[in-house]
Amino acid sequence: MSPNTVETHQLITATEQFVKKELAEAEGGHDWWHIYRVWKLARKIAAREQVDMLVVELSALLHDIADSKFHGGDESVGPRKARTFLESIATPEPVIQHVVDIIVNISFKGGHNNGTFYSPELGVVQDADRLDAIGAIGIARTFNYGGFKNRAIYDPAIPPNLNMTKEQYKHSTAPTINHFYEKLLLLKDRMNTDTGRQLAVERHAFMETFLDKFYQEWEGES
Repeated sequence: MSPNTVETHQLITATEQFVKKELAEAEGGHDWWHIYRVWKLARKIAAREQVDMLVVELSALLHDIADSKFHGGDESVGPRKARTFLESIATPEPVIQHVVDIIVNISFKGGHNNGTFYSPELGVVQDADRLDAIGAIGIARTFNYGGFKNRAIYDPAIPPNLNMTKEQYKHSTAPTINHFYEKLLLLKDRMNTDTGRQLAVERHAFMETFLDKFYQEWEGES
């Protein structure tokens, strides 16, 4: 049986509070505010789609509850933590399983995450997560994470690698600029929804403008 409106609100509020507490000390590009933006974007996209809003909102809130990048590459931590929490607040099992399936399948992983699961709800949350990886916010997050990992900003001698395996992508130490070509500039054409595609166009163009200006300044041309 699906939760009623009051129960749905309680589940979402409890999840919001849990995520805020869990990510209070998280790296700046994967903290509560990343979750907040993805949550808001997911609701915006979902408003134009035929989806289960409870699944969308819970998945958006929990999609990065334990990002494998910060847990030794263990991709099971996030789904497991999400399930344990959702069970603790008496979420219906079908909803829990759907949310877990979304968390397992949402990540880019070098473009090699071709899972067997897909749902309209996954499409919505994945688009929202990808939108937060591009545009002005995406640029800020990319350099924040590069600094967090002490990576070079740019090295002309190290070209982007567009053919990395999932494991190579996961353990890459390439300069931050390479990430634009290895992931960010690819996302516009990998959106699932019409709304996601529309929102991605401007953000993608902003990144291209940024890169043009970056190379000009790197060479002292402007």
